[in-house]
Amino acid sequence: MTNEPLETDVSLEAEHIEAKLAGAETSGMRQFAGHTGFVVTVLALAMSLFHIYVLGFRPIDPWFLRGGHVLFGALLTFALYPAGPQSPKDRIAPVDYLFMLMAAVPFVYLVVNFRDIIHRVGVVPTRTDFIMALVAVIAVLEMARRTSGTGLVIVAAVFLLYARFGSLLPGLFYHRGYSWPRVFTFAYSLDGIFSVPIFVSVTYVALFILFGSFLQASGGGRFFIELAFALTGRARGGPAKVAILASALLGTISGSSAANVVATGSLTIPMMKRVGYDPRFAGAVEAVASTGGQIMPPIMGAGAFLMAEILGVPYTTVAAAAIIPALLYFLSVYFMVDLEATKIGLRGLTSSELPDLRRVLKDAYLLLPVVVLIYALVFARVSIIRAGLLGIASCVAVSLVNPKHRMGPKKLMGALVSGAHSALNIIGTCAAAGIIVGVVSQTGLGIRLAAILLNYAQGILLLALLLSTVVIKILGLGMPTTAAYAVAAAVIAPALIRPPFSLLPIQSHMFVFYFACISAITPPVALASYAAAAIAKAPMAEVGWLAVKLGIAGLLVPFAFVYGPALLMVGNAGKIALSVITAVLGIYALAAAAQGWFAGPVSRPGRALLFMASVLMVVPGVTTDLVGMVLLAAALGLRHWLPARHRVG
Repeated sequence: MTNEPLETDVSLEAEHIEAKLAGAETSGMRQFAGHTGFVVTVLALAMSLFHIYVLGFRPIDPWFLRGGHVLFGALLTFALYPAGPQSPKDRIAPVDYLFMLMAAVPFVYLVVNFRDIIHRVGVVPTRTDFIMALVAVIAVLEMARRTSGTGLVIVAAVFLLYARFGSLLPGLFYHRGYSWPRVFTFAYSLDGIFSVPIFVSVTYVALFILFGSFLQASGGGRFFIELAFALTGRARGGPAKVAILASALLGTISGSSAANVVATGSLTIPMMKRVGYDPRFAGAVEAVASTGGQIMPPIMGAGAFLMAEILGVPYTTVAAAAIIPALLYFLSVYFMVDLEATKIGLRGLTSSELPDLRRVLKDAYLLLPVVVLIYALVFARVSIIRAGLLGIASCVAVSLVNPKHRMGPKKLMGALVSGAHSALNIIGTCAAAGIIVGVVSQTGLGIRLAAILLNYAQGILLLALLLSTVVIKILGLGMPTTAAYAVAAAVIAPALIRPPFSLLPIQSHMFVFYFACISAITPPVALASYAAAAIAKAPMAEVGWLAVKLGIAGLLVPFAFVYGPALLMVGNAGKIALSVITAVLGIYALAAAAQGWFAGPVSRPGRALLFMASVLMVVPGVTTDLVGMVLLAAALGLRHWLPARHRVG
């Protein structure tokens, strides 16, 4: 590795960064021109304005609000996302128009026959009710397939089959079974597609996605990335640390791991490769860092809003509980990156390759919308909807300060359209997840799975947690975080809350949410890792497994807050502070064990000591903490006393 100046083609110009941020929202979508482009743009504008109007000024019936949300999402999805690789990319195909009708006609039927349908849906449906519900469910599954892949569709289809044929299954999985008309009309109701996931999507997530689009349009997204480069770019292995900080900052306004990878990775991955990181490592760093954006307050992934609704607590309660785990997660990734940079002797970027910190800080006023949002949520304690609207308005106001950021009619329309486009993945995901939630409710599957988990865990909490992670991973194969969490929250979280485990509801749900997020980097289906691998031009599987290694210290965090709820802000200040200190030492010890570097190369016995120390410092209690620290000191002593020829391994 030489110290020659880098020649990089990665631009940090404002226009380049904003183009990358915009590209993260629209990758994979069709691009239209002419009359079709105009109509689709008007539809996207109408969708965003519909949400602002009905949420902020004119409330409507939940059936119509949630149904309209899904209908807008379906129309835009079928217009913008091709059905397959062979579908035309510059025009809407006949099959797309067919699916638009399949989404629209059942909703119109619902509106026209509303007073009668609500009394018979899922109980005594008519033949027409059944046909309309069947058509709508197929359209929703196709919408989810186009935006999120086949994994969620397969899981939803399996659950529908279970609702119909559960009477054929043995043991705890048995239930009496329901007719197809009852299954599908129940699925197309407030207990299914229009249930809690879509309620969260339309009332909270849609507004916060719009807020993120307005913040980016006003220059806030660009400011976050430039600030990350200016603060950490000079450190050893600088671009990797930029990726961590930028993903954490951008995650506060995004909540999508794949979008974070595209937005920040297109800048950081090429720079990481140029300072000497292996392409696989560069992609893995970005994947792990971007995945953490979903657990980063104040604006987390859509699953966090869903969690607040399920628990019946304010969103601020969930965000506050997530602060320490999120910081520990990013700190664990930072440790892994820093140890890797030390091992291979990497330097940071030069001043000429980085934005000037003083110039960047002159634009610090662009953070005002985030400050307004936090103040409205935490201190003024207004509703989430009101806070989101205030945040959007403050983005427009802040943009007027500087002509280069000013949001005129064109930028305003662009933000509204971008917000609608960004919401499509969430709408499809939540609608399909609602089908699964509906089946769980209709069949009582959640109680049965809880009984199975209790049976296999034999009352041992650690075994129950390990089994839960396996189940969450299986349920989350190929699914976005929101869907993976929605399913796991319905079938896993209740079992952990009940005796003999008796976890606090926030512990159980945060544990499930955490591993639903981590599924974005764990093979065989790892959406964030695959997106990063494409940018890094590295093998997908290798990037995925390396991402697991880099995130292994972070995997300790959910077990830490299960055994020590102080990490979720439960308890007094002294207990919380002690838990944070020991957790930091624990994740550092695990990072050192994984990297084989602790103030120098570490032998296999030393790595074993570090691993045991990390586990002991996670378990709450003075004795375990002291033993863990002794083992940490022993590993350091072994590192210095063991002959150099025995250290590496």
